[in-house]
Amino acid sequence: MSSEKSTNDAAEINLLDDGMSAERARNAKGTALRLLKKLMEQRWKLLVVIVSIIISSVFTVLSPKLIGIAINQIFNGIQSAAAGGGPFRVSFETMGMILLGLAGLYLLSSLFSFIQQNTMAGISQTLSLSLRKEVSAKLNRLPLKYFDRHSKGEILSRITNDMEKVSDTLQEGMIQFLSSIVSILGAFLMMLFISPLLTLIAFGTIFASLLVAALISQKTQRSFSANQEALSRLNGSIEEAFTGNTVIKAFNLEDQMIENTRVLNDSLYREGKKALFMNYAISPVIRLIGQFGYVAVAIRGAMYAIQGRISIGDIQAFIQYVNQVSEPITQFSYTWNSLHGAVAAAEHIFQILDEEEEIPDTPEPLAIPEPKGSVSFEHVHFGYSEDAILMQDISFDVEAGSKIAVVGPTGAGKTTLVNLLMRFYELQGGRITIDGTDISKMRRADLRSLMGMVLQDTWLFGGTIWENIAYGRTDATEEEIYQAARAARADHFIRTMPEGYDTVLDNEISSFSQGQKQLLTIARAILADPAILILDEATSSVDTRTELEIQKAMDALMKGRTSFVIAHRLSTIRDADHILVMNKGTIIEQGSHQSLMARKGFYADLYNSQFTSAAG
Repeated sequence: MSSEKSTNDAAEINLLDDGMSAERARNAKGTALRLLKKLMEQRWKLLVVIVSIIISSVFTVLSPKLIGIAINQIFNGIQSAAAGGGPFRVSFETMGMILLGLAGLYLLSSLFSFIQQNTMAGISQTLSLSLRKEVSAKLNRLPLKYFDRHSKGEILSRITNDMEKVSDTLQEGMIQFLSSIVSILGAFLMMLFISPLLTLIAFGTIFASLLVAALISQKTQRSFSANQEALSRLNGSIEEAFTGNTVIKAFNLEDQMIENTRVLNDSLYREGKKALFMNYAISPVIRLIGQFGYVAVAIRGAMYAIQGRISIGDIQAFIQYVNQVSEPITQFSYTWNSLHGAVAAAEHIFQILDEEEEIPDTPEPLAIPEPKGSVSFEHVHFGYSEDAILMQDISFDVEAGSKIAVVGPTGAGKTTLVNLLMRFYELQGGRITIDGTDISKMRRADLRSLMGMVLQDTWLFGGTIWENIAYGRTDATEEEIYQAARAARADHFIRTMPEGYDTVLDNEISSFSQGQKQLLTIARAILADPAILILDEATSSVDTRTELEIQKAMDALMKGRTSFVIAHRLSTIRDADHILVMNKGTIIEQGSHQSLMARKGFYADLYNSQFTSAAG
């Protein structure tokens, strides 16, 4: 029992420590400047927003002074009536102008507020669109090792949740941030104009509010960063739970997945609670400090009014200006904290954009106009990291049109070998040539257009069967697609579907077996008509009878083409022209089936062990 508990505790620690640590130092200033630089690409729209904010804020700042003038008019009328014993009179012409001016100020302020909101919405969405395009293009330029190091859930979280965080905060936060600054400055100037002494009193509480806001803001960025990281880890776990649902159930791991999700949920709860508390706690604290300012201003203002040093209307206007300063400071502090969250989210996005890309294609690429398919590995060295070389001095030659089988135990490096041929990874030494041309001097697109792949794991996208077969050749004719499907032994079952070739494939389609899906990927490869064919356990997901049918199609397809066949079932590759036997990342034997069996080495032991197991 104690052992189980310690295991769970260790799993929890690993889960919480996965990904980038919240303790890690972050370049908030650099990220903010970089985000500002992106915003400056829309400088003219930003100028419209800033001008609209200034005009709207000026109108808002002027309104308390006009209200004060109106109050003074009423108060003077009351005083005149009390002193002369006559009726209370107010100049409706003057009052009417004041009220008309107030109405105009409010209308214009609302108009420019609408302009700034509408323009800023366009800016934030344009920025979001621009970042999405950059991230999308970047993901296509990243090497395969990046996706080896990062889970799908983490990447999806960054390009969805973090992107939305940046967009939403900019749309609301930028306007509130700029409006707060302009309102504070405008109201402060009006306060000085009315009474410098009262302004000094009010400034004491305002300064205290700013000090508290600064102290709290220092602690918010780390909380927001930790919250975003916790969200990324939870998304990654959920994505794994969905994609591996069948395996999880097959191994009765539902309880463990529930526990893992609980741990991640608790982590997100704690970090989210902490971030939101820091974000929202600042508002009541600052408002409390502001209340003391109201009391001090009201007492001193009443004394000044009694002494005749200030009018009733100006006291009223001054109190409103205190509110116009203290409330934007509260809003400013809240927005400032939200902007910290946006900066943390933007940093995650920029981290993707800053990842090391694939080595650019050479400026003067070589091409193979009429590929034959001869392949040569010359003293190839490769490792997933510089200090952990997997392949040491791999060399072999393949004649055009040959069928090459790559065999070996799990983890021997078979798939890595063909990935190097496809140039999914860069070499640490040596070179690979096709028809004598160094593939590192070719454009990746040109290189990969020479090849067709059929993988062990089928990949079909949401679309019709027709579109999935034509994926590599969108210009294929109707007859070519039918021929490819017939060659892959897929035409019959396709025509049994209600919509035939127009049947839409999606995650809800359960009537397709794994083998049938594999047949469609094989039809796709046949239609592409590549010079070099790569089959990575292409028939492992089908039954024996279907495998025989596919093998016939494959034999016809591989005639005249260089074919690399990765196989675990050695009985399927006995007719290969050349067999590469791999173990621990290197080629330990090579030759024909007969010569390798006669050698009675590693291949012979592997071959015989399969038949012994089958017989048993």
